[in-house]
Amino acid sequence: MEDASSLVLYVNGKKFCVDNPDPEDTLLQFLREKCSLKGTKLGCAEGGCGACTVMVSEWNETEGKILHYAVNACLARLVSMHGKSVITVEGIGSTKTKLHVVQERLAKSHGSQCGFCTPGIVMSMYTLLRNSPQPTQEDLMSALEGNLCRCTGYRPILEGFSQFTNMSCAMGDNCCKVKGPGSNSKPADKQEEPTPQNVYDASQEPIFPPELKLNAFHKEFRHYRGERVEWYRPVELKALLELKKQYPSARLVCGNTEVGVEVKFKGLHYPVIIAPTHVEELNQVEVGETGVWFGASVTLTKMEKVLEEQIHSLPEHATRIYSEIIEMLKWFAGRQIRNVSSIAGNLMTASPISDLNPLYLAAGVKIKVMSADRGAREITLDGNFFISYRKIAVEPDEVLISVHIPQTSQCEFFAGYKQAHRKGDDIATVNSGIRVKMDKTMKKVEEISLAFGGMAPITKTCPQTSAALVGREWDEALLEEAIKCLKEDLPLADGAPGGMINYRKTLTISFFFKFYETVKYRISKLQSSGENGPKPDLSCIERLERGPTKGIQIYQEDTENASACWKALPAHSAELQCSGEAQYVDDLPTYTDELYMALVFSSKAHARILSIDASEAMKCSGVRSCLTAKDVPGSNNTGLFGDELIFAADEVTAHGQVIGAVIADSQKHAQLAAKKVRVEYENLPALITIQDAIKANSFHGDRVLVKGDVEEGFTQAEHILSGEISVGGQDHFYLETHSVLCVPSDHGEMEIFSSTQDVSLVQFAAARALKVPSNRIHVRTKRLGGGFGGKESQSTYLALPAAIACRRHEVPIRCMLDRDEDMIITGGRHPYLAKYKVGFNSDGKIIACDVQLYSNAGNSLDLSIGVNDRALTSIDNAYNIANMRVQGWMCKTNIVSNTAFRGFGGPQGMFFMEHIISEISSKLKIEDTKIREMHLYQEGDCTHYKQPIINCNISKCWQQVLQQSDYETRKAEVIKYNSQNRYRKRGICAMPTKYGIAFGVTFLNQAAALVHIYKDGYVLLSHGGIEMGQGVFTKMIQVVSNALDIPASKIHTMEVSTTTVANTSPTAASTGSDLNGAAVLNACEKLKERLKPFVDAKPDGKWEDWVNDAYFARVSLSATGYYATPDLYMDYSTSTGTPYAYFSFGAAVTEVEIDCLTGDHQLIRTDIVMDVGKSLNPAIDIGQIEGAFVQGYGWLCLEQVKMMASTGTMLTCGPGNYKIPGFSNIPQEFNVTLLKDVPNVKAVYSSKAVGEPPLFLSASAFFAIKSAVKAARAEAGEDLNFIFNAPCTPERIRMACVDRLSSEFASSYDPNIPPTSFFIQP
Repeated sequence: MEDASSLVLYVNGKKFCVDNPDPEDTLLQFLREKCSLKGTKLGCAEGGCGACTVMVSEWNETEGKILHYAVNACLARLVSMHGKSVITVEGIGSTKTKLHVVQERLAKSHGSQCGFCTPGIVMSMYTLLRNSPQPTQEDLMSALEGNLCRCTGYRPILEGFSQFTNMSCAMGDNCCKVKGPGSNSKPADKQEEPTPQNVYDASQEPIFPPELKLNAFHKEFRHYRGERVEWYRPVELKALLELKKQYPSARLVCGNTEVGVEVKFKGLHYPVIIAPTHVEELNQVEVGETGVWFGASVTLTKMEKVLEEQIHSLPEHATRIYSEIIEMLKWFAGRQIRNVSSIAGNLMTASPISDLNPLYLAAGVKIKVMSADRGAREITLDGNFFISYRKIAVEPDEVLISVHIPQTSQCEFFAGYKQAHRKGDDIATVNSGIRVKMDKTMKKVEEISLAFGGMAPITKTCPQTSAALVGREWDEALLEEAIKCLKEDLPLADGAPGGMINYRKTLTISFFFKFYETVKYRISKLQSSGENGPKPDLSCIERLERGPTKGIQIYQEDTENASACWKALPAHSAELQCSGEAQYVDDLPTYTDELYMALVFSSKAHARILSIDASEAMKCSGVRSCLTAKDVPGSNNTGLFGDELIFAADEVTAHGQVIGAVIADSQKHAQLAAKKVRVEYENLPALITIQDAIKANSFHGDRVLVKGDVEEGFTQAEHILSGEISVGGQDHFYLETHSVLCVPSDHGEMEIFSSTQDVSLVQFAAARALKVPSNRIHVRTKRLGGGFGGKESQSTYLALPAAIACRRHEVPIRCMLDRDEDMIITGGRHPYLAKYKVGFNSDGKIIACDVQLYSNAGNSLDLSIGVNDRALTSIDNAYNIANMRVQGWMCKTNIVSNTAFRGFGGPQGMFFMEHIISEISSKLKIEDTKIREMHLYQEGDCTHYKQPIINCNISKCWQQVLQQSDYETRKAEVIKYNSQNRYRKRGICAMPTKYGIAFGVTFLNQAAALVHIYKDGYVLLSHGGIEMGQGVFTKMIQVVSNALDIPASKIHTMEVSTTTVANTSPTAASTGSDLNGAAVLNACEKLKERLKPFVDAKPDGKWEDWVNDAYFARVSLSATGYYATPDLYMDYSTSTGTPYAYFSFGAAVTEVEIDCLTGDHQLIRTDIVMDVGKSLNPAIDIGQIEGAFVQGYGWLCLEQVKMMASTGTMLTCGPGNYKIPGFSNIPQEFNVTLLKDVPNVKAVYSSKAVGEPPLFLSASAFFAIKSAVKAARAEAGEDLNFIFNAPCTPERIRMACVDRLSSEFASSYDPNIPPTSFFIQP
């Protein structure tokens, strides 16, 4: 074999020759570190978020054409790029030259907020257009399903890109350009007509490098050797077999989508890797009379295309297996993964939850394997193929050559089923493939095979069931026998890995029931010549299908005002974000002497530290030091209340608590060494859940609010209900994880670039840790890739160790947490438990309410007091209740401290009140909308803490959303639909919200600003508002534009810095625009007053003239501004106060549909009416409303934080097992209206805060789902008052929809306790 160790690739048209590349390096590392192309982002390192998406192009000699495909650069190995061309977001357009039409379109459609996910989304769309210049809406969804966004709510992205599809407006015939807009009606983003500048022109794309068509790049053997790994790329089958003989334990890798994750997150090490991607025999596709032979290296994307071609050319009955494989592939990971994942990889890794393996087994797929010594053999996949966990009936020296997928006969029926936590790009909870062959009469079963994933350590067949059903007629008796046998074939022990035991068992028989009804229906159609006879209930057969996303946004713009204020302008950095030029902390240039930091954190929830041994870590390559508590120059105590430690010293109180930091010359070396630090523990009793804390009486403290006479109210009430309900936590999942770069200077100074929402907190905490004055610490933040509260107080977890390392070595120190580290080390939204008692009359009027709230605060106080206070003051939501008592307890547990999260405890409190209303509705059989409406606050009403509600617009929002959504008509349609469908139910819910605006701690309600006018007329603006996607930079520019009466183009904001604005408050509590806007306005008014004499002297002059004259007159053109919110106070001892400056209001109506047999659901339509005052920027505010709704929907309906029951170990620590909403999860119709003519005198230019108030409107989706479940329970004769905790996962939905199938296992199902003993919800 000829050794070839050099690598050639092109990046954005530039040739790179790399000698001896390390096989462990990813393409992403090469692009960012060697090419300085920082537009491609690291979001997860497991191919689950799409932030690292790039386009790869290669010459395919077999097909004689260039292939373009999107890949995850975080998984793609650099060595796999030999002979290929890579295009990054920088390579398609730039603000310095010209934006690509995709970048321009996304920026103009307001499809980028924080911007961290944006380059990946741009590249997914760009790749789609390179392959299909006018794609369909289905193509668009498929291209983007591997990308995540935490900010936008996805709607503006889809509508912006819809211009490139064959349906340019998602509203279709309802497009405003067809019907004509009203005076205040706008299409989603005032979508302009296509022009030569914004129409995609494929002829303008860069050419593929001709050199890469040479055989030398595709026909040569490659061998790369790194520090720890060897990589072989054979090009001949014989060479491949010889390598596998020589290295039988070597992993064969095509896309690195499995091995990459194993190496990164499971700590596995594969010294030898063989890439069979260029072996001709493994890339062939042969179409035969009985089926298709696919080479083992054929990608899933190519298999999908070949099978689609077969479906179009063959009779329907012959392609039933093909159709089901294609359907399954829709939900198999994202497009980036399918583009590189091979058929062999999915089969040979033998995952027990593989999406395709159950289909292969049920279909009787054949495979061909070969070894160097024994030659080839064929294997039919059956129950003997999967031997044990990750072990198959293939010898170590054998290579999978090809896979045969058969056709089906007229009498064969085949179906695949999958239920996952999230629809799309999610691993299966349970999946299945089922095939039956009937006799010629279509009455009796000749053959039947069933295979299930997620029910054992292997993909399981069901031999007992198959044997029992052969020869039987396809009737109810067969169904009952199948259910009986499946229970025996698929036992699942309590405590089995994965949990959800009863749900998984129920899914197996639910899948078979679906299959049974499907086959029965198809047989009846084949045998029926007319439409006589009873119509079948198709609700158990048809899949939940999603149509194109559409929606309309209605708002007012101030077109008469010449300034930029009150207009729907794109975000200040939108174009930079879309071109990848926007700079985040980890994008900052690398210093030549820079070192990298990796954290060492606790693997125990509660334990005494006996010893910390870093000796093995110090032996690792490139390591400089290992820092622990003894290395802190100042105080090791930190936290808002001094109850946290920078480095745990004697005891750890949570899994994920930081113990030490390893400093090395690279990220790779630091992280490898950190894993070698050995910590010896002595376990101590751990409290993980709220129930644990209550039992142990472990609390940080409590508060209480009382209104009226609660006990007297209960005596007057005609009915009393009591119960418990819980709502889970939520991970922030900002796309940019915590990042920091510390740079030393003289005089003991240090510059800290931190991804923080609170630069002042980092400044003072670092000064205390380093034992230096605060004026030596300069903290700078340009922008964040999302925050949502998660970077308010806990950014110090990373910044302080880095600062200590910087002081120790006196060189720059960098660190960006990996996704799993971020989710383990930092806290999230507080889980809550409520115990309540409510008294009410027969008309639904609530007389008295007594609620005890318990939050899981974690191992330190952090911001839990404020979260608790917000929950207490928000529990009324939008309702005036005469007598109320609410007490909040902060549970002290052994989990990482939970912290601020959008809503800050308010949504949790509101949720419990809505649950109470839902229960009253069920008890009295009165529509919940009527109960809500009778309790809505009116002008002048007082809250339960005696704050009067002024300018109460809740009724306006409520009535308008009911009218615009056509609520009453659709409610009747839902009732009718439910009466006609047994296994599919719909629900609709109207939900109001009221949200108070201010920090709960009075002293934080202040802000300062600094405005410079340069003598040429340009303005530089500094303030304390951190830009994290919410548009505060843009809005502040708009405020200055109006205040000084100058164009926005003359105004710039660079960053937030402790050297320009001191003592900043955190950018949080939705106050960023209110506080900073008022401070900016104050500064501008001072400057305007100074310029007034010069304006008066030259009334016809220009802005530049007045500024120039002032300068030469020696008038200061710099001014500071300041604002403090007046009249705020709160006295909990008397339950009296005015904690909020004002209230924001909103209302929503959401309609949903659920699959009662699986627990799956989808959002059909959401209408929102929101009071945002006089919007400074309607486009930004609508984006905040949509983003908040989708994030809240994730909290209540999708995202489930799970910990190991036995150890408190975090299980949900990446996109692979923690599912935020994706493109396919948002409402199919998403309409937002900004309430008009409602100015707010309490905030800058009559505006209102918008970041947090809309989030709780997502509860309309939760309670619509609950309404649908109620419909299912009503039909089954079940109690309508039932426990339905949040999030309403598929498990909870399915098990609440009681029927004869779930009853087989529901006897031991209790939704009020953790789902299983395997994992718990803290």
